[in-house]
Formats: sequence, C-alpha cells, structure tokens
Amino acid sequence: QVQLVESGGGLVQAGGSLRLSCAASGRTFSDSPLAWFRQAPGKEREFVGVIRRSGAGTYYADSVKGRFTISRDNVKNTVYLQMNSLKPEDTAVYYCAAPNSGTYQYSFSTGWYYYWGQGTQVTVSS
Repeated sequence: QVQLVESGGGLVQAGGSLRLSCAASGRTFSDSPLAWFRQAPGKEREFVGVIRRSGAGTYYADSVKGRFTISRDNVKNTVYLQMNSLKPEDTAVYYCAAPNSGTYQYSFSTGWYYYWGQGTQVTVSS
C-alpha cells in the first residue's frame, strides 16, 4: 500500500521557519516528481512547488519563490519543504503529492497527481 506521510507542521511567528517532510512508503518515488500543495480555509488547494525526479529542477509558485526550497532524498524516499520568512498568508494545510508512475514530466495541477498525503497544518501568527 502506497502512503505519503507529511510531518513538521506547527505554529510559528511571522518571519520564522519550518521544515516539512513527506515520507513515502509502498514504492520508490525516485523515478517521479514530487510536489507540495497547500489549502487555506475556504480556498482551493494551490500549487506550492515541485521537484523533478532527478532533483535537478525545482519550480515554485510566485508567492513562495525565494522563501521556500524543495529538496529530496531518494535513498530515504522523502521530500522536504524548507519554508523561511514565513508570512501569515502561508497559513494552510500542506500536502505532498506524487503521480501514479515514474515519469520525467511534472505538473502544477492538482489533478495530475495520484497519491496524496494526509496533510500537515502550518499556522503563521502575525
């Protein structure tokens, strides 16, 4: 059974940092892009960033560019989201996502991804 499990969320003051982790099990995702999305109350789930299968390419939403960094450890089958200079508008549930097969492609769209974690809450106070 494939599972993605996020951790590392919490409450932080504006300007602070958090590091989220997403550990995958049930299959290796070294041949897949891995993405982060977030969903704030009353809003649609939105793209945060994605890292390509090789780790050589990362892409971010404009709202987080320069503040967030995605990395991956294919040995640990884990993807990370380092979040710096956090703002109250970053408050949301953060999800990691993966496609259902290995691919060189990637997407910024929720509908393209098959596997999702349960989410981890990030709250940034002003």
